Amino acid sequence: MEAGVEPLVNDGFAGEATKRTLGYLQEQREKGKNIVGIYCCYAPLELIRAANAAPAVLCAFANKTIEAAETVLPANLCPLIKSSYGFIKTDTCPFFSISEAVIAETTCDGKKKMFELISDIKPMHVMDLPQLPDQKEALDNWTVMIKKLKGFLETTFGRKIDDKDVEQEIKATNKKNLLMNKIFDFAAHKPSVVSWIELYDLTYLGQASTTQDMLPLLNSCIAKLEKRVADGIYHGHATSPRVLVTGCPVGGDATKVFKIIEEAGAVIVALDSCTGMKPYNNAITEGTSDPYAALSRRYLELPCSCMTPNSRRLLELDKLIARFHPDVIVDVVLHACHSYNVESHKIKEYVTSKHKLPFLKIETDYSQGDVEQIRTRVEALLEIIPKK
Repeated sequence: MEAGVEPLVNDGFAGEATKRTLGYLQEQREKGKNIVGIYCCYAPLELIRAANAAPAVLCAFANKTIEAAETVLPANLCPLIKSSYGFIKTDTCPFFSISEAVIAETTCDGKKKMFELISDIKPMHVMDLPQLPDQKEALDNWTVMIKKLKGFLETTFGRKIDDKDVEQEIKATNKKNLLMNKIFDFAAHKPSVVSWIELYDLTYLGQASTTQDMLPLLNSCIAKLEKRVADGIYHGHATSPRVLVTGCPVGGDATKVFKIIEEAGAVIVALDSCTGMKPYNNAITEGTSDPYAALSRRYLELPCSCMTPNSRRLLELDKLIARFHPDVIVDVVLHACHSYNVESHKIKEYVTSKHKLPFLKIETDYSQGDVEQIRTRVEALLEIIPKK
């Protein structure tokens, strides 16, 4: 982005989504809202908000707590799990500290066993996530799980959740997602007029914030981006290779991959992960007789590699490729995340055969030891892209 261009988030927190989100959650707590920790985008945020609570994402992406975690957890475990547990073990996670209850979902084996280690620290509710999403039983069972969560929240906080409030939150989510996608469209612009860090900040904050609280910021962002287009200001260069990043959730120390891609002269135009655009895809059906079933249907459509078959991920990639026009696909896989690691082969075959796009799989963790190796591989990949 050109020097002097007004950033989207102009309050001293640009590029520091964690600090901004923590500040927001502390404000909500001061207003009397309860804080509920979550580990995955399968947690139904609308139900949490209908309980007059605010969700706090507890997944951690820092290398500094890995060593402490490995005194209990195996070294060859996913760094996201080790980092998250390490922060709790060392009592240095502010999001966990302010959470009054924790929602956990049975996504992967590592997380399931970590939940057992922390279940006696805070009130915890584990949701049994169906992993064959196309089966009718999956929809029925996940609806039951969501209704059980409703009971947990009501009992824990002594507050009745009204179906009308859930429906209202469904409508609010759809409104927020619509605005978020208007912002994503500026990344689809050729050339892109928004940076990955701006997208990341907004998607991260959007998980915690209500639509009402986000509206001024989102409308302001859209106005700023429209001005960039009018002024002919864009991110990177008109000839910069366009990159779609897919795969595991990426944040904190793992954003080294994003930085390397940009330093190599490319522009990231899409973040296809649950720490990016994925939670904002697709609308929740409004006005049904059972808002909990509507939530169930929408959340089961999230294409995580814990699902099988995960054909929806391929369909979503089709949409993203058609929308953002990437020149290359980069699949980021965290060490020991076996489901995403195995699935990477299918993603490679799909995008190279159907879409004829170059593909690079990057397997990494939160340390800095592989930065130069990743840089070499990214630079080599970009060399094969035809010059514009």
